[in-house]
Amino acid sequence: MSQELQLDVLRERYLSGGVTPRQLILSLREKALGLNPAFNLFIHLLAVEELEPYLAALEGKAIDSLPLYGIPFALKDNIDLAGIPTTAACPAYAYTPERSATLVQQLIDLGAVPLGKTNLDQFATGLNGTRSPYGPCRNSVHPDYPSGGSSAGSPLAVALGVASFALGTDTAGSGRVPAALNNLVGLKATKGLFSTGGVVPACRTLDCVTTFTHTAAEASQLLALTARLDPRDAYSRANPAWNDASAFGAVSPFRFGVPRRVDLEFFGCPEGPALFAAAVQRMRSLGGEAVEIDLSPFLEAARLLYEGPWVAERYSVVGELATRQPDAVLPVIHAVLAKAPGVTGVQTFEAQYRLQALKAECDRTLAELDCVLTPTLARPVTLAELADEPVLRNAELGYYTHFMNLLDYSAVAVPSATMANGLPWGVTVFGRAFTDQYLLSLASAYQGASVTAPMARNDRARLVVCGAHLDGLALNGQLKQRGARLLGATLSSPDYRLYALADGRRPGMVRVADGGMAIAVEVWELPSSELGSFLTGVPAPLGLGKVQLADGRWETGFICEGYGLEGAEDISSYGGWRKWLAR
Repeated sequence: MSQELQLDVLRERYLSGGVTPRQLILSLREKALGLNPAFNLFIHLLAVEELEPYLAALEGKAIDSLPLYGIPFALKDNIDLAGIPTTAACPAYAYTPERSATLVQQLIDLGAVPLGKTNLDQFATGLNGTRSPYGPCRNSVHPDYPSGGSSAGSPLAVALGVASFALGTDTAGSGRVPAALNNLVGLKATKGLFSTGGVVPACRTLDCVTTFTHTAAEASQLLALTARLDPRDAYSRANPAWNDASAFGAVSPFRFGVPRRVDLEFFGCPEGPALFAAAVQRMRSLGGEAVEIDLSPFLEAARLLYEGPWVAERYSVVGELATRQPDAVLPVIHAVLAKAPGVTGVQTFEAQYRLQALKAECDRTLAELDCVLTPTLARPVTLAELADEPVLRNAELGYYTHFMNLLDYSAVAVPSATMANGLPWGVTVFGRAFTDQYLLSLASAYQGASVTAPMARNDRARLVVCGAHLDGLALNGQLKQRGARLLGATLSSPDYRLYALADGRRPGMVRVADGGMAIAVEVWELPSSELGSFLTGVPAPLGLGKVQLADGRWETGFICEGYGLEGAEDISSYGGWRKWLAR
């Protein structure tokens, strides 16, 4: 059933008349009722009468009029659904909201149908899925392991085939660890792309809403439909044009970071090293160049999350209730928050200064890469191990996830392999903020999906240069001062003529129908935000357009308008501007 619920597959089922939303969703509700005693995935499964308004709203609507027509989804019970209690897995905290969270309302307006509110680690504090008075959530595949948390029930709803996708939240890994443990794609988008309006905070400055899907393509579709600036959420951020739906596409050659051996940690898992080595090789097979990086500053940033003052931010949500009604909050949550009341303003600023220094160092590493590849978790831990040492084992689950939100990066957890005991094992690709669709493109390629769309885009623009902007020549500084880096020297396709313009200082490259040849060029990469200022400084008759390279790719590059060839000298026989200068 889970494959039949994928977005495109279910849409085709509706279009063919094979099933109606009412038939499907009521049957899924019955299935969820049967699963809940064993898995504790739902805190509140909507009653038939509670589902009726959503089902009735679809009747008479054309399927093509709504992108998510009849798509069933589940949402973590720290995200508001109008008229349904929000508990954050704490009955004493519960309230009934009058309006849905912004993202939930977006999805409903697009035609999606909420099936229920899912279980979680209380107040979204934990990575394992066992810290709930509504019962622990066990893994969808192996009964001796947890589902992962804090978004514990949401991945189960997808993995067990009762929802097409589910919403979770992620502050320290809660949208990625459970994805890995249940063989799903977990998108932790750039902070602020998914609105957190109507979400119970864990650490409000770090919180992200996440999606659980079977495929990266589905996550891409959901992000493209809902990444909107939200006045209701002060931390909402506009999505730049390079990260819109058209940025998802086929993968071209890329550079990815791989942690040094000394930074890789598997906590004794005998299968981890080989599984990760195989993942690195798979990335290479997609056209990736592996670059070893120092992960230690990332890991130091991760330790700040619970060893530093950010625990006080969690306390700002839970503290009053924990003090007034100690029994309402689980003992393990009390233990996590114990030092929060003693955090001082001085300690907070000192930690912020250290984090900023670490971010500057980490950003320099990422500036030379398209993404970084890590395991999603170091070692899966059993339910018995969590019961014996809940804080230590939970911390181990977050070894590769805790730093991501603090450093403001985007991340996608993607299934990678199956362990000997049948448990899923996954990797994460992460990168700079606002490269979400590019990372999802890589994740989709990693999953083996065939993408026929144009090449994927990230926050870097490629630029083909053929003249004074070549490395070391007179105008090359205009690129370097904008943070550009040289990707390599190559040739154009054999369809161009090269001219020395009348001023003798610049070439003009022109595409011709006949008599063309390959011209020596360089491909540079610069931040997309800098491309506009570069373009405005390009003097006539030159401009930027599309240039075809020898390998068939079309990239942005210098072109020359026809009128600019008046008085120009054809220098094509030299094969490039450098050789003509050296004549």
